[in-house]
Amino acid sequence: MDDRPFDFTGRVALVTGCGSESGIGHACARLLARLGAVVAETATTDRVEARAEELRGAGAAATAHVADLTVRAQAFALVEAVEREHGRLDVLVNAAGIAQTGIPAPDAAFADLTEADWRRELDVNLMTAVHTTQAALPGMARRGYGRVVMISSVTGPFVMAPRQAGYGASKGAMDGVMRSIALDYGRRGVTANSVAPGWIDTASSLDDELVAARSTPVGRAGTAAEAAAVAIFLASDEAAYVTGQTFVVDGGNIIQEPHGVDLYGG
Repeated sequence: MDDRPFDFTGRVALVTGCGSESGIGHACARLLARLGAVVAETATTDRVEARAEELRGAGAAATAHVADLTVRAQAFALVEAVEREHGRLDVLVNAAGIAQTGIPAPDAAFADLTEADWRRELDVNLMTAVHTTQAALPGMARRGYGRVVMISSVTGPFVMAPRQAGYGASKGAMDGVMRSIALDYGRRGVTANSVAPGWIDTASSLDDELVAARSTPVGRAGTAAEAAAVAIFLASDEAAYVTGQTFVVDGGNIIQEPHGVDLYGG
């Protein structure tokens, strides 16, 4: 590493949840690549190959990996493959979540969620990060350097939406896991932090979410690149004294107290 700020030259980063061209995961990978990192991208389908090819076309060193991170063995095999191919793993951005290609997210009130619904939400939004981080931490601790960044959400840790109990619980738990890592590994050179996005305009955004985003203090939805910018600061050497924290990226939405609005439609 040289004296330029936010220089990732010589660092190896793994970013999960990179299937979508417009998602936060790929935006993180893109920014890491621009700043000099070797980037490994992963998703559940081979569309991640196109994401890595975009980075290579811009002159970056990037590899693509297909893995279902809800399966613990696949997460550990992924980290092993990245370390074998690139020699180390310095940065892990856990951006997988919300939904998995071909499998709809549960949509029901709390008491109507089945056990399978709960397990699905926890597997996709929480256990993907748990498995991958547990695989990555031993090498980071052994080398005395690591950055773990969770892409959490305002939903769960700060606010709640109707019919999203499983999602909110999983994201709240993700922040708890992050703080545990910060405590357990801080003196071994590893930091852990979360980014909590609000309304972000991605391919998974619903029309009503983009309408709601117009009521934020800044008057619009955020971009994946804006969420990624905070995540990559947390992944940098410059953030060495920042750990165990959650950073909200929501255009100021949660500072408001709405009046005259029926959030429940009747």
